[in-house]
Amino acid sequence: MSTVASSDAASPASPPLASPSEPLPVRKRWAVLAVVLAADVLDLVDATLTNIAAPTITADLDGGHGLVQWLGASYALALGVLLVVGGRLGDKYGRRRVFLVGLTGFTLTSVACGLAPSAVFLVIARLLQGAFGALLIPQGFGIIGAVFPRDQIGKAFSAFGPVLGASAVGGPILAGFLIEADLLGLGWRAMFLINIVLGGAALFAAVRLLPRDTGDPATRVDGIGSGLLSAAMLGLLGGLIRGSENGWTLIPALLLTGGLLSGFLFWRRQHTAASPLIEPSLLKNRGFTSGLLLGVAFFAAVAGLLYVLSLYLQQGLGRSPMGAALGLAPLAAGIVIASIACYGLVGKLGRRLVLTGLLVTLAGTGWLLALVHSSGTSAGSWALVPPVFVLGLGMGTCFGTVYDVTIGDIDPREAGSASGSLSAVQQLANALGAAAVTTIYFHRLGTSDVRAATVLSLVVVAAVTVLSCALVGLLPRGAPEQRQH
Repeated sequence: MSTVASSDAASPASPPLASPSEPLPVRKRWAVLAVVLAADVLDLVDATLTNIAAPTITADLDGGHGLVQWLGASYALALGVLLVVGGRLGDKYGRRRVFLVGLTGFTLTSVACGLAPSAVFLVIARLLQGAFGALLIPQGFGIIGAVFPRDQIGKAFSAFGPVLGASAVGGPILAGFLIEADLLGLGWRAMFLINIVLGGAALFAAVRLLPRDTGDPATRVDGIGSGLLSAAMLGLLGGLIRGSENGWTLIPALLLTGGLLSGFLFWRRQHTAASPLIEPSLLKNRGFTSGLLLGVAFFAAVAGLLYVLSLYLQQGLGRSPMGAALGLAPLAAGIVIASIACYGLVGKLGRRLVLTGLLVTLAGTGWLLALVHSSGTSAGSWALVPPVFVLGLGMGTCFGTVYDVTIGDIDPREAGSASGSLSAVQQLANALGAAAVTTIYFHRLGTSDVRAATVLSLVVVAAVTVLSCALVGLLPRGAPEQRQH
C-alpha cells in the first residue's frame, strides 16, 4: 500500500506529448484512459498482494525469513531502478510500443510468479515483473497527454486518485480472498495467475486503442548508471537479508560493502554521464536534496511498517490472510481519505502540511506501539482500528505532499527529471524499507517473541519519523504554482 502515491507519480518520468492536431473521438479518448488506468491498477495491486500473502507463500515454498523480505523488496527494487530508464525508452522508441512490451512482459512474468516451483524462481520472476512494470507505468501520462485536448487533461488525470485509492484498498483484500477461496486448489498462486485474464484483456484493448507514435531516436539512455544503481541496491538488500537470515558473517559484509561502493560510483556517474538519471543541478538544490532524503527515510519506514503489521496480525494474532487484509483496511481507507483531502491544501500550507502528516503518522505509530506493548498477542480486533486508521491518515497526508513540496523551487525545465527521479527513489526506498525493517523484526524474533519484535520495529519506525520531522524545515515553503489550483 505504500505505492499509492507512486503509481500516479511515476508517470512524469517522461514529459507528456503534445495533443494531436486531429483529436481522437471522445469515446475513444476515454477508452484509452481506461487502458492506462488498468495498467496502473495491475501494477498497484500486484505490488500490494505480497504484503498479505508473504507468510502463506513462505510456508508453501519453505523459503524462510529471507523469502518474506525478498517478496517485499524485489518488485519495488526493479521498478525503482528502471523507472526513469523506462520513461526514456518510451521517449526513444515510442510510448505505444514500450507500453505494449511492458504490459506483455508484466502479464507473462505474472504467470511465471504463479507457477514458481521454488523461492528463488519466484524472487527472480518478481524482479522481472517489476522491470516490465518500469517499462509500462511511465508511458501513461504521456499517452494521455497525446490524446486529450489540453483543456480536458486535468479532468482525465482526476480519475487516477479514486481508482488507485480503491486499488490500494482492494489489492490486499483480493489477495486474502483468493488465498482462502483456494480456487482450483491454486491457493496463493491464483493472485498472480488471475493476470492471465486481466493483463490479457488490457493488452487486447491496448493494441486496438493506443495511438501510434514514433519516438525520438536521439534520446539517450544511461545503461551504465542503471547498472551501477542495480548493483548498489542488490548489494545492500542482499547484505541485509543474508545477514538477518544466516548471521552477520563475511558474505553479508562483502555484499553491503559492494553495494555502498556501487552507490558511490553511481553518484559519481550522475556528474559525468551525458544523460544522467538524476540531473546534477538537482542535487545542488538544498530543498530538493532535503526532500529526497526525507522521502527516502519516510517511505522506507512506512514500507517496512506495512510488512511488520501484516506479520503481527498473522503470526502474533493468528489471523488468516483475509483477516489480516481486513485488519489493514482502516489504514488503506485513511490513506485514501487523506490523499484526496490534502490535494487542495498543499498549495496553501506547503511544508506545514508535510509536518502535519509526519506528526499524525508518529501519533498513530505511538498509539499502536503502546497497544502492542500492553496487549501483546491478545489485542482485540476493534482496538487496532483507531491507531491503524490514524496511521493511514498520516501516511496519506505525506504521500500526496512530500514530493509536491520538494519540487517547489526547482527550475520548471527540470520538473520532468525531478518527478521521475523522485518516483524512482520512492520505489527504491520501499524496497530498502521492506528489507531493513523486517531484518530488525526477524532478528528480534530470533531471540524473543512476536510482541517484542513488533515493538522494536515500531520504535525504529517512530525514530525515523522523528528524523524526517527534523528535515521539514529545509524543504521549500510551498509546492509549484501549477499544483495549487
